[in-house]
Amino acid sequence: MSDWQALSALEIERMACNLAPGGWSVERKKPLSTLLGSCVAVCLYDEAARVGGMNHFMLPSMKRNDAHGDVDTVLSGDFAMEVLLNALLGQGAARRRIKAKAFGGGTILTGSASSNIGVRNAEFAREWLGREDIPLVASDFLGPWSRKVLFVPEIGDAYCRRMQTNQASAQEIAREEAAYAASLLRRPPKSNIELF
Repeated sequence: MSDWQALSALEIERMACNLAPGGWSVERKKPLSTLLGSCVAVCLYDEAARVGGMNHFMLPSMKRNDAHGDVDTVLSGDFAMEVLLNALLGQGAARRRIKAKAFGGGTILTGSASSNIGVRNAEFAREWLGREDIPLVASDFLGPWSRKVLFVPEIGDAYCRRMQTNQASAQEIAREEAAYAASLLRRPPKSNIELF
């Protein structure tokens, strides 16, 4: 039994680094957490190397557009999966030992144009992992729930708490995801630093 297994999920959550939409992280010691609506989080880990990571993506893929190319990539599953896998390999993980756990893709806003996004995100995660020959050993996809996910990279343990979503909380999650995406579209303030 590891030290992590002696802790409750609440204790792990207090220590966790939170990932926002478009975020990803590879860690050895620090647990990771995220809150999902229609987004998906994929946890990749190598038990032997005692390293793992998690991402949080909003859409399976996004077309690159000249004005906002960086934003498009950061929020897409294509980018999130590639960067997470490469960072994990860079930390000493062996590709043949990497396993996955994945969560999310909830339909939290019914009747909206975005109600199919969760399904597309979940399908993308399964297809990408299958294409890369990475076993998906645990998952919790779809349904009318938002989810809180905790991941302990060092040992590969993941905890998923489904949360009933009423219309008000669903709209709040959707607003937070939209606000984050919009914040990425804003240009950074001009600097008065001159490089020479």
